Amino acid sequence: MVSTLARPSTNRAYAWRALVVVCVLALWTGGRLQAQGAVAGRVVLLERANSVSRDLMNGVVQLEPLDAIRRDRNDALMIAAIDMRTREFVPRVQVVRVGGKVGFPNSDPFSHNVFSNSALGAFDLGLYRSRVTRSTSFTRPGVYAIYCNIHARMVSFVVAVSTPYVARLAKDGRFSIPGVPAGSYRVRVWHERAAEVTQTIDVPMSGVVDVNVSMDARGYEEKPHPNKFGAPYTATRADRY
Repeated sequence: MVSTLARPSTNRAYAWRALVVVCVLALWTGGRLQAQGAVAGRVVLLERANSVSRDLMNGVVQLEPLDAIRRDRNDALMIAAIDMRTREFVPRVQVVRVGGKVGFPNSDPFSHNVFSNSALGAFDLGLYRSRVTRSTSFTRPGVYAIYCNIHARMVSFVVAVSTPYVARLAKDGRFSIPGVPAGSYRVRVWHERAAEVTQTIDVPMSGVVDVNVSMDARGYEEKPHPNKFGAPYTATRADRY
């Protein structure tokens, strides 16, 4: 005959163990949630007199962890695209994780030849027709200037980052990077018309909302770039806009 006298005690023991496990999980997950805040702020471009910044959205802000904290993988940044339409790269600036790939679909009714002579990793995708996409990977962190060997005015930039904590600027220069773990970071701000600006910040569990950066664009002058052979572009009928 099986006795049932020990069952209430056993059930209570199981209940206590379950309660302890739930409490531990709650404390652990709650601590993780509290340890991640948002880093937000604003970037201002210093312009020549009477000039207005109309391309702030082309700026990129990234946070490089200085502490030995876990760096989450952001798969959303591993694959990106820059379209080619109406003889323009769209968007002008694209962000990708180091090791990620960027595709260059040709949406124009004529051919393009995407290339870069960047010291970080030069490449040449060759001449290809409409509705064709060719891609390349970006294996080193930094900014790659991208051009078309046929159309001299086509310019774009790929910013390859080694951190998941990155954001594009809004039209007014504001940015917000959510889910940043508490710790020390190097803030790296890039815009094509100004020298890169870096600064160090400490991010508490509640985050930081007052990161303000000024960049000096007053000395910027747009200069022509060479073609993929390092020579000046030849003005042809195909290159007229």
